[in-house]
Amino acid sequence: MTNSQSARAKNAGAKRQRLMAAAAQVVHQQGVERTTIADIARAADVQVGNVYYYFKTKDELVAAALAEHARQLEAITGKLDRLPDPRERLKSLVQGWVGQRDLAARYGCPTGTLAAELDKRPEGGLDAEAGNVIRLLLEWAERQFREMGLPDPDGLALTLVGAYQGMSLLANALRDPEIMVREGDRLTAWLDTL
Repeated sequence: MTNSQSARAKNAGAKRQRLMAAAAQVVHQQGVERTTIADIARAADVQVGNVYYYFKTKDELVAAALAEHARQLEAITGKLDRLPDPRERLKSLVQGWVGQRDLAARYGCPTGTLAAELDKRPEGGLDAEAGNVIRLLLEWAERQFREMGLPDPDGLALTLVGAYQGMSLLANALRDPEIMVREGDRLTAWLDTL
């Protein structure tokens, strides 16, 4: 591969990544049905016609948004995994959720709201993809509880992630970011009792 071919491949990869990040953001803010390919192109600073080079359909862009959510989750949990104590990892995760309280109050949980919306579509497949992203978080949390030596680590992970989904939903429905603060404090206190 020549230097110019390598540069073009690198630029194409960067453009694809910008489109994926833009798709994740725009779909979170507007929902799947209200989002157009032009909206995503504009957010990514890419000409609309160029989007089709990377993604042929809107559903491919929604799948890319889900892949971006998974990538972001893996980056977050990768950083948390550097902390020496699993309880501190979980508490830091909760604090990260609380830190996103304004975003949650405005739009809800990025993956949770998308999963709920995709489940209502007549054509299937993408709803399962959204479930897979949530499953990544459940599995990570389960590993933390297991490392703590607690019984029923999968149940504890479900409680934690369910609490997050609930507080995100309520903060969004009531447009009250302080719900995230109060419930985050409650989750942190709960983790300290385990």
